[in-house]
Amino acid sequence: MRQRLAAARGAGGFTLLELVITVAIIALLASVAVPLNELVVQRAREQDLRRALRDIREAIDDYKQASDEGRIQKRVGESGYPRRLEVLVEGIEDQKTPDKQKIYFLRRIPRDPFESDASLPAAATWAKRSYASPPDAPREGDDVFDVYSRATGIGINGRPYREW
Repeated sequence: MRQRLAAARGAGGFTLLELVITVAIIALLASVAVPLNELVVQRAREQDLRRALRDIREAIDDYKQASDEGRIQKRVGESGYPRRLEVLVEGIEDQKTPDKQKIYFLRRIPRDPFESDASLPAAATWAKRSYASPPDAPREGDDVFDVYSRATGIGINGRPYREW
């Protein structure tokens, strides 16, 4: 009977020391994995930012080209850039088509992935630079020459998001 009790106790499970060591190893692995996960998330958001900036800037350039070609009606003294970002999605009449069909430059305005306020419309998540403002002190004006992120952080590449 004594042998049976001893055998039952020995086959029962892990000792306290084994459990403590296992928990310590898991904690160590988790402490290594969390910063890597944060880096992966930041890298994905930065990739989204690059893509959004490229899409909007290409649409602004396409608008300007259409304006220079006379497809968009331009008043004297205007730069030929859109007055606001929403025009790129809403479309504008093509002056070279007989029925004044609309030209569309974007399907939707992408959001700044670093903007935390979900209640803002997509166009309001971007800081805008007018054609008349200098590059080292961008400010809004009568048109949208460029967009940049309002985020105050610094990218993995060491450059502030506002300078992308």
